[in-house]
Amino acid sequence: MSEQSAEIKKLLISDLWKMKDEGKKITMITAYSYPQGLIVDEAGIDIILVGDSLGMVELGYRDTVPVTMDEMLSHTKAVVRAVKRAHIVGDMPFMSYQISAQEAVYNAGRFLQESGMDAVKLEGGRERLEAIQT
Repeated sequence: MSEQSAEIKKLLISDLWKMKDEGKKITMITAYSYPQGLIVDEAGIDIILVGDSLGMVELGYRDTVPVTMDEMLSHTKAVVRAVKRAHIVGDMPFMSYQISAQEAVYNAGRFLQESGMDAVKLEGGRERLEAIQT
């Protein structure tokens, strides 16, 4: 079987843990669109973050605050469609997880289910612990 016809294996969180345990370097970069996802995945990057910074980079906002869940979903879906191997992480947008742990879990579930990505990222320290553990 030629290298080109070999099946590409999607990176799972367990693969990333194994890479870490083996001392291998893990690469990560941001992508916001289908073409960017294709390029980054072809380059062999391990993790792709669809960041809420897309508000400034792609949508022209002054900061990340106005970015909505629907905007994040649209961009994340585009990246997911492009990627075969990389583990895809999506930023939870502002106010999608700050109200309560229950709302955070609901929105994270929606984000994962509707986009097809592999993981969500939220910002915060100990004040977000309940949402993470829920």
